[in-house]
Amino acid sequence: MTPTQFLLALRARLGVLVMIVAATVLAATAGSLLLPKSYDATASLLVDARDEQSLSNSQRPILMPQERLSYLQTQRDILGSRKVARKVVHDLQLARQPSPYLTPERAGDSAAAIEDRLSEALLKRLKVETSQSNVIQATYSSADPAFSARVANAFAKAYIDTMLELRVVPAREAAAWFDQQLKGLRTNLETAQARLTTLHQQEQVVSMDEHVDVENARLAALSEEVVRAQSQTFQWRSRAQQARSFMARGGSPDGLPDVLENGFIQRLKGDLLRGESRLQELATQYGSNHPQFQRQSSENDGLRRKLDAEMRKVVSGIESSLRQSEQREAALAQAMAAQRTRMLGLKGNRNEFNVIRRDVQSAERAYDTAMQRAVTSQVDSQANHTTVSVLNPAIAPGRPASPKTGLNIALSVVVGVMLGLGMVLVLERLDGRVRSLVDLEDAWKVPVLGELRPWKALSPPPGDLGAGHRALPSPG
Repeated sequence: MTPTQFLLALRARLGVLVMIVAATVLAATAGSLLLPKSYDATASLLVDARDEQSLSNSQRPILMPQERLSYLQTQRDILGSRKVARKVVHDLQLARQPSPYLTPERAGDSAAAIEDRLSEALLKRLKVETSQSNVIQATYSSADPAFSARVANAFAKAYIDTMLELRVVPAREAAAWFDQQLKGLRTNLETAQARLTTLHQQEQVVSMDEHVDVENARLAALSEEVVRAQSQTFQWRSRAQQARSFMARGGSPDGLPDVLENGFIQRLKGDLLRGESRLQELATQYGSNHPQFQRQSSENDGLRRKLDAEMRKVVSGIESSLRQSEQREAALAQAMAAQRTRMLGLKGNRNEFNVIRRDVQSAERAYDTAMQRAVTSQVDSQANHTTVSVLNPAIAPGRPASPKTGLNIALSVVVGVMLGLGMVLVLERLDGRVRSLVDLEDAWKVPVLGELRPWKALSPPPGDLGAGHRALPSPG
């Protein structure tokens, strides 16, 4: 069907179209007026991620968009949960005072069953919506505007109370659990500290590290003393070997360094040289039998014996010094060995001390951490508000949310027009008629000799006889 044919059929069956549109609008109007009215009351809730009454979340970072959406979705699920609905039923005492806007209770139902059925009825009429902000909209629908506002506000209050309960109850349980754990942790700390104190008393030290440092310094000093003693022993051994070699060759110890460096021996040698010179002078002057010569010779012999005794004393002193140096070296080596043994024992005690000290530190850290968590739990358990607050309480709406008569009538006009056009097409298919030359040409494929149209009088040309003088009478 061409558009021209459709328009001709529509003009011919305009009454059907008008009738269907009128019937549809009338039915929609009657239905809108007869349907029960529903009133929507909305309570707005502001959800803030920050918690000013918590020691752990006071510096909570800003949530990422995905985390914020997940957090708001969680809050939305909590608001629409059965727990919150049962709290609304309990707060409004709907089980004791049944509302005509809810499902009536059944005979023989228990109190819990009644609350469950009322909770389900409330949740069916509740709609929770979120947006890009931190605001949650809780909308409740019923036939009574005041009841809708009351239930919406009750849901907001029950949601806040539930959030506070979900926060406080676990915090109280955690605080009680931490109190029990603190007793055991404190016992462990006291035990570790007692072991550390006992070890200090046994070792008679205040700080094991300082004691080990002192003993290390003492060992280093002994090591230096042993080195010096070994050096001295080596020197005395060299001198003793040199003296023994002189004595073994039968020579005089005059050439020994210790003898040459001895001032007293050098003075004796000087006195002996002067005595020998004096003796020679006396021998020249008086002869060997003169009393002065005899006295001088006797003095020289005494100086010679004294010098020999002093040199032998120096040699024996070298041997004695060698023995003393060896004894001192042996004593220092023994003391150093004993110090090393003590250091090994101190290192073992230090390892044990470090283990016990680490146990004490671990016990202190565990106790401090548990104490901080216990304090945090104690503070959280005393919280009296949550991160949720009522932004806009619900008020009784003045107009019903449904049915929307104007919108229904507008939709009925559109639907009626569509139904009317469809009915025109159906009737045209069932009862087709010829309304134009196109219908004849398309339907029967016959040639058209002429077309009769409504007669219209033509205006006379200029100079004609006028409208009253026609060549032929009017066809009518």
